[in-house]
Amino acid sequence: MQRIFVTGISTDVGKTIASAIITEALEADYWKPIQAGELDNSDSHKVAGLLSNDTSEIHKSAYALTSPMSPHAAAEIDGITIDVNQLREPETENHLVIEGAGGLLVPLNAEDTILDIIMPNYKVVVVSRHYLGSINHTLLTVKWLKTKGYDVSLIFSGNANPHTEQIILHKTGVSLIGRIDEEPTFDKTTVSKYADRFRNVLQTL
Repeated sequence: MQRIFVTGISTDVGKTIASAIITEALEADYWKPIQAGELDNSDSHKVAGLLSNDTSEIHKSAYALTSPMSPHAAAEIDGITIDVNQLREPETENHLVIEGAGGLLVPLNAEDTILDIIMPNYKVVVVSRHYLGSINHTLLTVKWLKTKGYDVSLIFSGNANPHTEQIILHKTGVSLIGRIDEEPTFDKTTVSKYADRFRNVLQTL
């Protein structure tokens, strides 16, 4: 069974939509280990509302923090410290999609970052959205992951930017799953469309 970790080059780049699409494509389970803020409309809630299949299970976050900020700071406000040893992968015999929080080096506590909770057997999907500086952020993210030995793939998010995409793919050498375009709305129908589009590639990661 596949274990796919979805990270982004920054916050608000489209990780949750990408996670929903991957989850739908593989009829996988979904797990957001750390949720910071929006507890009444968390990423888990959002993904659940975008799935059409009856197989996927949404697993409970290990940490649900009240403040929409970096996990280490949100945890401090809540009077707790995130212990990475408590971030135990949920038991499932299905594929599992794991969504990170923010970017790769977002701190969880004084020592650990998101990078430290990506297990060696996980395939990593990096979501890259085009903005001024995104090339640098994408190359740095992929470099860190490849240095650690992970199998990395890319999803581009937003309108096409051929110059940016070509240089990122050339310099990283990683495989491209596809692009999630700007859409009027992301609902079950839209997610299902992209799931059909990406399924064959995802099955061969």
